[in-house]
Amino acid sequence: MAPPAILGAIYLTFILLGAVVLWLPISNSVGLTLADAAFTATSAVTVTGLIVVDTGSAFTGFGQAVIALLIQLGGLGLMTFAVLLLTVLGIPVSLSYRAVLREEVNQKSLNNLTDIARVILIASLLSELIGAALLCSVFVPEFGWTTGVWHALFHSVSAFNNAGFALYPDNLMGWVGNPMINIVIPALFILGGLGFIVLADIWQVRGWRKLGLHSKLMIVGTLGLIVVPWIGFAALEWTNLGTLGGLPDIGTRIWASWFQAVTVRTAGFNTLDLARIHDSTALMMMSLMLIGGGSTSTAGGIKVTTLIVLLIATTAFFRRQTQMHIFGRALGAEEVQKVLALTVISMLLVLSGIFITSISHDGDFLDMAFEVTSAFGTVGVTRGATPELDGLGRAVMMVIMFLGRVGPLTLGFFLATRTVPRVRYPKGQIYLG
Repeated sequence: MAPPAILGAIYLTFILLGAVVLWLPISNSVGLTLADAAFTATSAVTVTGLIVVDTGSAFTGFGQAVIALLIQLGGLGLMTFAVLLLTVLGIPVSLSYRAVLREEVNQKSLNNLTDIARVILIASLLSELIGAALLCSVFVPEFGWTTGVWHALFHSVSAFNNAGFALYPDNLMGWVGNPMINIVIPALFILGGLGFIVLADIWQVRGWRKLGLHSKLMIVGTLGLIVVPWIGFAALEWTNLGTLGGLPDIGTRIWASWFQAVTVRTAGFNTLDLARIHDSTALMMMSLMLIGGGSTSTAGGIKVTTLIVLLIATTAFFRRQTQMHIFGRALGAEEVQKVLALTVISMLLVLSGIFITSISHDGDFLDMAFEVTSAFGTVGVTRGATPELDGLGRAVMMVIMFLGRVGPLTLGFFLATRTVPRVRYPKGQIYLG
């Protein structure tokens, strides 16, 4: 089996195991059906955050712990944990394991993969523990030590892994103006969305000039995709009484605009009722969900670097340049081919999902498109349509969540293992545009 097939099989196995465990009476208190348990497990392993039952009330403490474990495994990578476990036990990591891990962390070489896996685990656990400690200042005074500490840890794990699972029916709307929630939660999912390679590069180099090209593109792209949507969301929703217009003061409106702008690309949390945003805002958020976060990160989407390469290629075309370059580095045709293939397949998948879901559910079209886009980007923000889907609609959403998480890795493998054609054909000409 090819490494992507093995990786997909591993993710599918954990989804099935998670579904069975969540279905057991020890995990839920509402008589959860196996289908709903499978949907929840899929959403957790793919770090999406879409739900069909309320996580805080439907699941017991054990069930919530299982969901947190599935989020951790799915976000950091199942093969990362497997390789680290083999290393701790003193078992040599074979080339086949390294090949699968290489696909999961999106590397070209088999060297230093165990070191990369170790960096991923240490950075993740350290970030989650610091985030949980800070969130305790919010949840412990309100819920007490036991419940407060657990809520802080659960939301820290969910945030860093860009999962978007929350233990409250209205997600985080109760803390729309709380500075600690609006700083810690976004900080966690922004770090997780940058990608572990970028975090390791920043830690080792600690200087802009020595950073790699990928790290520079991710930092600049992420900043742009934070500032522009922040201003855009505020401008579009400032007078909407259902969202920003109904908040008590300007400071709270600014916090809410910030949170919605940064969460929509991958995290899945919300502090406003997204069912009441304007259609224009919904379209802006869908575009951001398609972009997603960074490569080798806990985020989904076509990735920030993909968007940047597409923009560079487009600019080079209009300038009639034969070579693309940025930050003093050249980009080859292989990168453009990869991002074009990823973008086209992603668009086809999203459009197919919207088409099939609209057949099975006669609801608002924009709501359906919003949910499907959220599933593909493994984001998890919702306008409330997912629980209303029938069996076919939920099955489609599960498939899209799975492909949104595993699909880009598979595509990268096939693009990296092209074969040289034995027969070369003469060039032909077609007319475009």
